[in-house]
Amino acid sequence: MIHYLKKQWRLSTLTCLFAIIAYGAQALIQLALMKIFDAVVLLDLRSTIFWTAVDLTCWGGYFLFTALQEHCQAKTIRALNNTVRDGLYHSFLRKSHTDFHQSDTGEYLARLTNDMKQLEQLTWIPFFGCVGRIAQIVFSILGLAFLHWSLVVFSVITAVVLWLSPKLFQKKLELLGQSCGVQQTAAINHLKDLLTGFDVLQFFGRGNLFLQQGNRISDDIEKPSCQLSYGKSRMEALIGFINVALQLGSLVLIAVLTSMGLVTTGTLAGGVNLIGGVANGFNSLAGLRLSLSASKPYFGKLPTVDTDSKSEEVAPMSPLKASITVDRVSFGYDEKKPILKDASFRFEKGKKYALTGPSGCGKSTLLKLLLGWLPDYTGTISFDDVDIHTVTPAQLQQQMSYIEQNVFLFNTTIRENITLGEDFSEEQLHAAIQGSALSADLAAMPDGLDTVVGEDGSNLSGGQKQRVAIARALIHNRSILLVDEGTSALDQKNADLVEKSLLTNPDLTLILISHHLSAERRAQFDHVYELTPVTQ
Repeated sequence: MIHYLKKQWRLSTLTCLFAIIAYGAQALIQLALMKIFDAVVLLDLRSTIFWTAVDLTCWGGYFLFTALQEHCQAKTIRALNNTVRDGLYHSFLRKSHTDFHQSDTGEYLARLTNDMKQLEQLTWIPFFGCVGRIAQIVFSILGLAFLHWSLVVFSVITAVVLWLSPKLFQKKLELLGQSCGVQQTAAINHLKDLLTGFDVLQFFGRGNLFLQQGNRISDDIEKPSCQLSYGKSRMEALIGFINVALQLGSLVLIAVLTSMGLVTTGTLAGGVNLIGGVANGFNSLAGLRLSLSASKPYFGKLPTVDTDSKSEEVAPMSPLKASITVDRVSFGYDEKKPILKDASFRFEKGKKYALTGPSGCGKSTLLKLLLGWLPDYTGTISFDDVDIHTVTPAQLQQQMSYIEQNVFLFNTTIRENITLGEDFSEEQLHAAIQGSALSADLAAMPDGLDTVVGEDGSNLSGGQKQRVAIARALIHNRSILLVDEGTSALDQKNADLVEKSLLTNPDLTLILISHHLSAERRAQFDHVYELTPVTQ
């Protein structure tokens, strides 16, 4: 927690300062109130008017600085949440392809949304609340010291009792917080699965099942929070009862001191409020500490990397000069079921290769091995004389583009899906559009390149999505292009245009997966590798 507060120390400090001033004004309000009471008892009109003016001024200051504190706190929490998410984004980028895909998308969404909300409610708001309550306690004790030492002693006893009370419940609340996070993540994963399968349920007329599952998942999301809130409220109720008993004791003490003439009658007006400030302050602190305890499991999920530290830049690999060599490589997602076994291939610079064979023979797996996404193989894969185990996937991908079978498009414009936020000249954009046979589609769209594709490209046909993906690969000008059935959704005319563009590019090393190659198309490749399933 402190790590993130340090990153936003200016806003955090300002928020705390405004809270301290506001509670300081609150203590002055009580002292001025006692002065007003004494002046009224003595029928001193001038003093009554003066202290009333002071009291109103303190109230004005209190409301002003409370408003400033709330405004600043909202900005601080926004910055803190964004800082935490930024750390999560950096941690995602540091994951390998395999590690990233070990977790479901729903889990990542839960960490970026639900967990952030819990951090806000259980950490950031309570933290600033703690600062304000500590200020309230300190200023209230100073005010009591101005009245009589015995009031300070009583307030300290109150403080110790209320401070120690939460320790009885701290461990249990931590466990409740942890359980809440686990259950809500699981529920969000189920919700993602339900929404993804919406079309299937609707097609088969299973709308009732969608509603039943949706309502059950909704309750699964809300129930853990309810349990956490209930557990917290029970503990706070017990602490609240202790607080009331101590405040009654303070009232008795002030009445005794007043009857003995040790404090003025006005102390009855404000002294109880000052002791209440100490008691309520510690009571609130106790509850806030419980919230902070419940937030620990969420911080346990956060990465420890410091996004401010400058990571060493990885030197780019030398461009491919001769060939990519796959020598006696074996790999399997399951050790007992190898996909590739002692497989060897050679891909020379500038030449065009096709990989064919039935499903499950390792074509897509081979491309992922070349990309560095699957490092747990035996054998050797070399770019010229560089073993790819000695470089990072990022270094490999600086030389390669990859068009996967199931094209993904962001819910933005065609232009942004092609450029991915980089700056390209109109000439480069035009060449990529021509090379991907996308120009005719754009001409038929009212907004052309600025057409919004919809969620996962839902506004485009399968062929249009593939053409956008091909344009994206071409414009980024990598010297090696890996294509996993990248033209399968194109009609024959457009497939011919795209493949001709790729096959006639002398600077491009092409490795293309295809289930079906005509004799004419097969002849245009420098070499066709026929893969077969590994026999057990």
